[in-house]
Amino acid sequence: MSDIGDHNAAHGAEAIGLRNLKAVHWNLEAPRLYEESLVRGESRLARGGALVATTGSHTGRSPKDKFVVRDASTENEIWWENNGAITHDQFATLLADFQAHAEGRELFAQDLYGGADAGYRVKARVFSEFAWHSLFIRNLLIRPARAEIAGYVPDMTIIDLPSFEADPARHGCRSKTVIAIDFTRKIVLIGGSAYAGEMKKSVFTYLNYILPGAGVMPMHCSANAALDAEGGSAIFFGLSGTGKTTLSNDSSRKLLGDDEHGWSPEGIFNFEGGCYAKTIRLSRNAEPEIYATTERFGTVMENVVIDPETRIPDFDDASLTENTRCAYPLDFIANASDTGRAGHPKNIVMLTCDAFGVMPPIAKLTGAEAMYHFLSGYTAKVAGTERGLTGPEATFSTCFGAPFMPRHPSTYGNLLRDLIARHDVDCWLVNTGWTGGGVGTGRRMPIRVTRRLLSAVLDGSLSKTEFRRDPYFGFAVPVSVPGVEPHILQPVKTWANKAAFAETANRLVGMFKENFKRFEQHVDDDVRAAEPNAQSMAA
Repeated sequence: MSDIGDHNAAHGAEAIGLRNLKAVHWNLEAPRLYEESLVRGESRLARGGALVATTGSHTGRSPKDKFVVRDASTENEIWWENNGAITHDQFATLLADFQAHAEGRELFAQDLYGGADAGYRVKARVFSEFAWHSLFIRNLLIRPARAEIAGYVPDMTIIDLPSFEADPARHGCRSKTVIAIDFTRKIVLIGGSAYAGEMKKSVFTYLNYILPGAGVMPMHCSANAALDAEGGSAIFFGLSGTGKTTLSNDSSRKLLGDDEHGWSPEGIFNFEGGCYAKTIRLSRNAEPEIYATTERFGTVMENVVIDPETRIPDFDDASLTENTRCAYPLDFIANASDTGRAGHPKNIVMLTCDAFGVMPPIAKLTGAEAMYHFLSGYTAKVAGTERGLTGPEATFSTCFGAPFMPRHPSTYGNLLRDLIARHDVDCWLVNTGWTGGGVGTGRRMPIRVTRRLLSAVLDGSLSKTEFRRDPYFGFAVPVSVPGVEPHILQPVKTWANKAAFAETANRLVGMFKENFKRFEQHVDDDVRAAEPNAQSMAA
């Protein structure tokens, strides 16, 4: 076996049972990974310098194919209602088959960190079959200094082999695609999918498992901070497509990261070293910072259609998927933090994409209301984010990240509630979904409205304005905000058919109530009292 590149020779591929490989390319940087990927025909070069790859049938995550080993150490720790289970023996068979499948192949290995705070980070070693996958994960996680590589010993290992096909009867999985996690052995196996996002989400899932025990709240959120120390930081919770990346990318503030963070006793810190932004209908005018990354050497674009002659990307073309993406190092954003760390947040924003169009563009939440809506995690899954999803679909994804939550939601909810109270944080619910009607009738909330409201949140002025109580959801909604049309703050006024609005709002309230039944025994009375209430049609 040929080892190419810098690595810890005393802890190589054999440590995870990978033997008889043709070669391992260790810790290659972008130029060499470009060369390897292009020579192998894995990708193409776009005008401007980005690398463009397609992912085949998997253009999003495959959460139903994700499994956790159920053993003595995880039996009472994992939220099995949400996580598929396989046995220790099934995983052992799967690992042996992965090792056999890798024999005679060339693999790419990256030694990386998950976590900008050295006190809580995880060392993640990633073996991948594709050179472009190696560049992707190198962009997305934190890259150690070259001097640290010689002594690097991983805390967890990911083996990513898209060409491997699982056998449900043999491996205890659902299909030929498998994402299997053994928390005891600290190994993740990814097979049957070329969607690169599975790698980064596996690291996030691992951190979600280990950090609560250290008193750290792992969060599916973006985050930014004021340029001055007094301005404080802000957290933006939300599922894919709700605007985490776009809304946290504010030229007047420092960007910590766009997707995954921890909240420790010392403050908040980014888990990643890069951003994974959606590019469908990306506009140079509306999102200039993100657009600029698509014209840089080092960026990886997934499933973006490019002209075969000019190699110019067409960000309006969704023929491959709505879930087109670009992955780039954090330092490609001019206002990005160079430490990935900030103090405790002053504001928490929960982003929801309301597919029914009945929620206001912003609401102020009490601590109890914040926990209720955090555990509810109401939003709409956006087309392409998961396999088989072709249009927006209303859903409740607890903690705004159920697919990545190995522990019971109450673990994360209680951590968040305590942190909010301890640090006196203002909490907000922001609807980036529809207004004036639901999907097919209304329109998406104008981004200029959302940005104006968030500016008022972050400069502190919105918390001092006059509020009214929403008749259906009970939370506080501002009566007026400078620069925002008054009617848009009262959703019923944006609907032509007021009776249809009332019927739809009541239906959504009923969905909230039904969904929250599974959490009622895990929360206090004040959280249960934050539940929305249906209103009579006559009233």
